[in-house]
Amino acid sequence: MTAIQVEGLTKSYGDFAAVRGVSFDVPQGEIFALLGRNGAGKTTTVEVLAGFQAPDEGTVRVLGLDPVRYRAETRARIGILLQEAGFFPDLTVAQTVDAWRDFVAAPRPRAEALESVGLGARAATKVRRLSGGEKRRLDLALAVLSRPDVLFLDEPTTGMDPEARQSTWELIRDLAGRGTTVLLTTHYLEEAQRLAASMVIMDRGRIVAGGGMAETLAAQTGRVTFELPASVSPEELPVPVSSMEGRVAVCRVADPDLAAQTLLGWAGERGLRLRGLEVRTATLEDLFLDLAAGEQDGKHEKEVA
Repeated sequence: MTAIQVEGLTKSYGDFAAVRGVSFDVPQGEIFALLGRNGAGKTTTVEVLAGFQAPDEGTVRVLGLDPVRYRAETRARIGILLQEAGFFPDLTVAQTVDAWRDFVAAPRPRAEALESVGLGARAATKVRRLSGGEKRRLDLALAVLSRPDVLFLDEPTTGMDPEARQSTWELIRDLAGRGTTVLLTTHYLEEAQRLAASMVIMDRGRIVAGGGMAETLAAQTGRVTFELPASVSPEELPVPVSSMEGRVAVCRVADPDLAAQTLLGWAGERGLRLRGLEVRTATLEDLFLDLAAGEQDGKHEKEVA
């Protein structure tokens, strides 16, 4: 079953086109990353999917339903964590969850919801005394209170320390493992790479890259870096050097493991050491930088023309 279907979504605010002809599908039980820089159109897309706004053009379906036309039916089956949520600062954490439970059909028990996000020991604490990361975890507890079939997470780990971020990742994986479909937006590219099975990258309202996470990254170039021996010039190496960062050679290659083996064999035959040798497969950060570089090249070509 396809949990989320987006076809030709367009949304504008006056003369500004926030989303321009976006299309993607998310299978049930999958973690899907919607990525892009600030202003790319991610939040607007999530707001349309959650039924907060109607599309100007295109078709959107969540669990087979139009989220605007069938708002009540859709809301009963989704959870939403937006970038900012409003809390009553003088309520305790427990009181906040209890108040929210009154609006949810068959909610999780309060203790279960708080333990799932690591706030069990903070139940009696007033919300205003929580750290930014703890407030974010409380946001997440409220988002999953209804055991949603689809969960929208907009920057879920902002402000969290590394331990809390790891625990949140485990909770998200556990939810997906139980059949919840998760649509995630985040600026932490490592987070998206670790969690998501597939993704799209938006820029200026359009999708500029996307597909299965593993397949997309496998198609990108990896990196091999090392300190160039003093007696060697880049032209002598058996693997092309993409750039030099001081004395550090950077080789951007499709198969970094094979390139490293070739370099080590070449160096061994000559009695040389490649100090600081590092081998790295392509990451989402590399993909983002490549897309940004392509955009800059395109601008330069237009300026020259």
